[in-house]
Amino acid sequence: MSDVYAQPTTGVDATDVRALASYTTLRMGGSAGRIVPGNSAEEIVRAVREAGIRDEPVLVLAGGSNVVIGDAGFPGTVVLVRSRGLKVVAEDADTVTVRVEAGEPWDELVATTVTNGWSGLECLSGVPGSTGATPIQNVGAYGQEVAETITGVEVYDRVEGVAGRIDAADCGFAYRSSIFKYSDRWLVLSVDFRLARSPLSGPVRYAELARALGVEVGDRVPLADARATVLRLRAGKGMVLDAADPDTRSVGSFFTNPVLDRTAYELFRERAADLAEAPSWPCPGDMVKLSAAWLIDKAGFGKGYPGPGGVAISSKHTLALTNRSGRASAADLVALAREIRDGVHSRFGVTLHPEPVLINCTI
Repeated sequence: MSDVYAQPTTGVDATDVRALASYTTLRMGGSAGRIVPGNSAEEIVRAVREAGIRDEPVLVLAGGSNVVIGDAGFPGTVVLVRSRGLKVVAEDADTVTVRVEAGEPWDELVATTVTNGWSGLECLSGVPGSTGATPIQNVGAYGQEVAETITGVEVYDRVEGVAGRIDAADCGFAYRSSIFKYSDRWLVLSVDFRLARSPLSGPVRYAELARALGVEVGDRVPLADARATVLRLRAGKGMVLDAADPDTRSVGSFFTNPVLDRTAYELFRERAADLAEAPSWPCPGDMVKLSAAWLIDKAGFGKGYPGPGGVAISSKHTLALTNRSGRASAADLVALAREIRDGVHSRFGVTLHPEPVLINCTI
């Protein structure tokens, strides 16, 4: 398999054909030692195996929408996940199960399910990236999570050297997490989703979405209406990729919403007693989830807050950190993330954790 290099985008050093910024929505990241495409599951596995034989570190990169790559880049082989395809593997009167290749663009998949009258992913419209990344992060938005529809994940086990299937019950799905997130043992090759045959969405759970649709929480709406409204809401927050909008040069939400036990939550309430009641949601195990966006804003980091080198908080949403100039470094972004994390902890005693995968950088 020969190496392949994409044409660098604006703001990327065109003399560096291995610039990883070309493959990320942040448009940041140094160079790779080697870049290899994987246009099928077999090619992806082969590339990973061959790098292992050469004793090279391997980075598997798909849509690049949830990763921050350091300025030093990645010294080994970067395998680009470019596999495509969807097929029905099971169906009955009420449901259909589809198997989707890891490199299939996520929003194209969601559009297909809506067109076909398959309900279950419509509120995840506009999320950038690839299908194979969704179980890793347990992607969720507007009241839906992929864990609700995933029945299994086909993986390549890099420890055992074999391919196999992991059932959803064994994927360790939790809030923005899974067994895949903190381990490079399993390489996602395809994902199975069981969806309802219905022209209507699942029950609308998210209050903001319900208001925008003009319905009550718990109501169902036509799939196309749910998708169009989610896309409009996301675009208003700079969360739909748009080359003309510098706010979309980001990884979406940079920090996860913190989940606190009752003791930590009561301590937080004491620190925030001078403010209006903070948004919160009950979670299993007597835990409470807070809004990271609210914490960031109330700690003094509002929309558009600037950082070094042309990075800034999005002008539309406090959870997104953006490469507004198109020329900022990963070090600049990390510096802003640290400032925000430390500022929120100092004000509220709550520690924010990054949502994207960090490669050769850390906050």
